[in-house]
Amino acid sequence: MADERALDEVVTFTSDLIRIDTTNRGGGDCRERPAAEYAAARLAETGLEPVLLERTPGRTNVVARLEGTDPSADALLVHGHLDVVPAEAADWSVHPFSGEVRDGVVWGRGAVDMKNMDAMILAVVRSWAREGVRPRRDMVIAFTADEEASAEDGSGFLADRHAHLFEGCTEGISESGAFTFHDGDGRQLYPIAAGERGTAWLKLTARGRAGHGSKVNRENAVTRLAAAITRIGEHEWPLRLTPTVRAALGELAALYGIETDLSDVDALLDKLGTAGKLVEATVRNSANPTMLDAGYKLNVIPGEAVAHVDGRYLSGAEDEFRATMDRLTGPDVDWEFAHHEVALQAPVDSPTFARMRAAVEEFAPEGHVVPYCMSGGTDAKQFSRLGITGYGFAPLKLPEGFDYQALFHGVDERVPVEALHFGVHVLDRFLRTA
Repeated sequence: MADERALDEVVTFTSDLIRIDTTNRGGGDCRERPAAEYAAARLAETGLEPVLLERTPGRTNVVARLEGTDPSADALLVHGHLDVVPAEAADWSVHPFSGEVRDGVVWGRGAVDMKNMDAMILAVVRSWAREGVRPRRDMVIAFTADEEASAEDGSGFLADRHAHLFEGCTEGISESGAFTFHDGDGRQLYPIAAGERGTAWLKLTARGRAGHGSKVNRENAVTRLAAAITRIGEHEWPLRLTPTVRAALGELAALYGIETDLSDVDALLDKLGTAGKLVEATVRNSANPTMLDAGYKLNVIPGEAVAHVDGRYLSGAEDEFRATMDRLTGPDVDWEFAHHEVALQAPVDSPTFARMRAAVEEFAPEGHVVPYCMSGGTDAKQFSRLGITGYGFAPLKLPEGFDYQALFHGVDERVPVEALHFGVHVLDRFLRTA
């Protein structure tokens, strides 16, 4: 088990990393290097030899390999990103980059997404160094840049240009899994991610005839675009169940004593109540219009109008997504990918999933581990190019009323100290047995 010093260090590291402002505003506006140097220094103190890698100056990644005891075993990738989304200080109860520890809670941007997990990894590795512990299989540790944008300077760069550093890795773990989900009826669920929807961020462009705002114009680009995004926003996507989602529904139904009737999934989700929220966003593709840009003067009809749509598609449903976009946009609006990444699927009957389940249940025996599919995406998408199967496993034990998912990219992001301690113990146990 991780030592007491590891429990102190995980809090310190979380707070320290939060204080290093790594805001990613997109378009290359970010600098992760100070955080990367901090993480690399903590690893180097254990005797590891981390390397710092950049595609763009200041956009720094860290990779280190911890050798296991069984050289014939496949390696495991353990990764976290260093960048965070923007935060408006005026909206927060504490400054978002203070890293303040108050009343047993660490506050700040990145506390759950995902400098907490970065700190857990560092704390566990350092604890092992003090004990002389080595994992069974090689463990590659990676801290990445640019996850909150395109990942071109982060995991994409590492996968494309430095694949040799991940030699032998067949599986990986990272964010968004093994956190406490309270169902409101006294049950504590611990969803472990075994899949991600694909990313399809779209740019829509409508073209028409520019002209005076007072004249009749049947080729108005704004009207054409508005019609297209209305069709997209109102579209009812058909049900599509991946193996992970089927497994999630089956385990949840069994836990609640409900018949697993997949002929009417919406009714099943209603019966599951709050627990159904773990699944409802991943039983279909989705497309949500998010941005509009048209015109330059009130009395001028522009010749072009642009919109952006956040699209997500399930494993095996990309062709359907593309065809549906062709139909919904119609003949007067073109669409293209602004950013596109694959959907992922990981087995829930693997030895690795079983070991993650066992590690959580050892420290949360009252909890119920279930598989789930992420509605969004992580760096696991880019690492999948190297044949690495990704799971979401960043364990946290959270009190009831603590809305973990709402704090992702939200105001007053924070994490309880006790949750970090739990995470260190569970991560330590899993990695020792992985």
